Amino acid sequence: MAERPNKKKKLITKPPQKPGYQIWIIATLVLLIFGVTYFKNSATTVPITFSRLEQMMLSNDVKEVTLIKNQDIVEVTLKEEALQNSKYKKELEDSNMFPIEQGPHYSFEITTVEIFNKNFEELEAKLPPEQRIGYKAKDRSDFTSFFASWGFLLLILFGFWFLMRRMTGTGGPGGQIFNIGKSKAALFDAENRVKITFDNVAGLDEAKEEVMEIVEFLKTPEKFTKLGGKIPKGALLVGPPGTGKTLLAKAVAGEAEVPFFTLSGSDFVEMFVGVGAARVRDLFKQAKEKAPCIVFIDEIDAIGRSRGRGQMPGSNDERENTLNSLLVEMDGFATDSGVIILAATNRPDVLDSALLRPGRFDRQISIDKPDIVGREAIFKVHLEPLKLSKDVEPKKLAAQTPGFAGAEIANVCNEAALIAARRNKESVDLQDFHDAIDRVIGGLEKKNKIISPEEKRIVAYHEAGHAVAGWFLEHADPLVKVSIVPRGVAALGYAQYLPKEQFLYQTEQLIDEMCMTLGGRAAEEIIFGKVSTGALSDLERVTKLAYSIVTMYGMNDKIGNVSFYDSKQSDYNFSKPYSENTAQTIDEEVRKIIHDAFERTRKLLTDKEDKLEIIARELLEKEILFQNDLERLIGPRPFDKQTTYQAYTNGKMDKEIMPPDATKLDEKEEKEKAPTEINKSEEK
Repeated sequence: MAERPNKKKKLITKPPQKPGYQIWIIATLVLLIFGVTYFKNSATTVPITFSRLEQMMLSNDVKEVTLIKNQDIVEVTLKEEALQNSKYKKELEDSNMFPIEQGPHYSFEITTVEIFNKNFEELEAKLPPEQRIGYKAKDRSDFTSFFASWGFLLLILFGFWFLMRRMTGTGGPGGQIFNIGKSKAALFDAENRVKITFDNVAGLDEAKEEVMEIVEFLKTPEKFTKLGGKIPKGALLVGPPGTGKTLLAKAVAGEAEVPFFTLSGSDFVEMFVGVGAARVRDLFKQAKEKAPCIVFIDEIDAIGRSRGRGQMPGSNDERENTLNSLLVEMDGFATDSGVIILAATNRPDVLDSALLRPGRFDRQISIDKPDIVGREAIFKVHLEPLKLSKDVEPKKLAAQTPGFAGAEIANVCNEAALIAARRNKESVDLQDFHDAIDRVIGGLEKKNKIISPEEKRIVAYHEAGHAVAGWFLEHADPLVKVSIVPRGVAALGYAQYLPKEQFLYQTEQLIDEMCMTLGGRAAEEIIFGKVSTGALSDLERVTKLAYSIVTMYGMNDKIGNVSFYDSKQSDYNFSKPYSENTAQTIDEEVRKIIHDAFERTRKLLTDKEDKLEIIARELLEKEILFQNDLERLIGPRPFDKQTTYQAYTNGKMDKEIMPPDATKLDEKEEKEKAPTEINKSEEK
């Protein structure tokens, strides 16, 4: 890519030039106008006889008579006023698409020049002297005659050839119209190598190890082949959006010293029949020519969905033909080695089973959202180019962003830098990161949103209900911040919690979470005696959680240890896997769970109503409260549990995940080892 220096001696990358579509549109219009003009000027003359010429000249309608000697043709041009005559006008309009203005208008053939000369002299003798115009004699070249007959057709053919030549290249509109079956894969080789390496990928240690092995096999294959091992034919990167699947593929492209093809699954999809399969064959043809190489297909679920799902009987699905071609190329009868397929998707459940079998995708590399250790590593990568203040710690930021994917962490770092620049700061401090996290979680802060005092009071007590309920529930997540500043589209306030890094939840923990979520609705009912629509998102979350307890996790005594969860999630599931009586029982149990949780929350907040009032008044005054503010106002939390950040910084997270008797087992092992060592020393 071309670069140009600026005044400060810094290299600025020149932006890529867009194709000059306007130039070719203008050229086409000029060509069309020229052709129409030429066609009008070279219109066809109406054939007549010499006697008709005599009538015209006697009527004084002829302006000019021209004899083309080398072609034995006489051309007649009428006067302008004669063209308005209906008899001439109708003849000329029937013979030509456009009206003939300049002429010639009529023509006839002669036997010889001498005979025409004699007949014309006799004709002029019949005319009065003022009407005698004579005739002009000239020769017309063969090229002029040929161009007059075939010029417009040649012009159209040339224009069509020129446009098609541009369209089959890379610069014109509708490019590659004749190369529609060609693969759209971008090739990265030694000339245009990707700059991203494995050092730019953090928090994906296990996934990196898997793909690094593939890269190492391509660099030093004898290390594996001497033991009889074979290189995997394909690896499928699976994980939620934003976790770094494409970034990991870019790192493979930067690290591998082999050609790297990359394209999207949608690049195979086209409205024409057979194009997808043709592009697959062309892609593997190019790859085999460059072997050993790597082919990366992003969002492979665009063509890899299960065959026959949602298809009408007897229909021909173009996507299935493309998938069949891909299956054959990856592991068919005449498959050549040396081409490794990398693919990424966040929908592995919809992929065809033939695509996932060993021999095609030998490895499925799961890339989940990072834990607190992975988030710290990702923060270190994205904080490196920023100018930070001393109070910014990656550990603290990692603990305050549970559930964040790598893309969201990158967004937080970028937002923090933009917020600091907006405030004219010299460096990015911790407050900027807090505001950036709030921006990502809750949306844009709307300080100028007009809210009535009564609505603001309702919001304050609603959020205070969340805060107090979570503060006095043992298994609830610890509070980080509670705010009544409007954010996002419809959020008039929000409470931010710090979930613990855990993967298994017990019934008591889920019930406490439901009670904390219902704290806002319960507070409104206690203080105002009526409820508002502000608990919409809370009720939605509670309802989903209650249905999950009953129908997915088997945590309800009445329904039993039954799960109606369908991991395949078929597209057309018209029937429920349970009867109508079971459905009624499920609804009743869900309502009972939510009702009991609400009553428990209302009783808790009724007992702590004085603390609810304190928090709500403080919120109305300051609008934002933090965890230390709650400790100052209503005392410390009555449960001696460390937050994720405290456990991580104190190095106690590893001990928390060990079994209860792990320490005793270690002591027992040491005691068993001790006598052995004593015996050995005595023997010596």
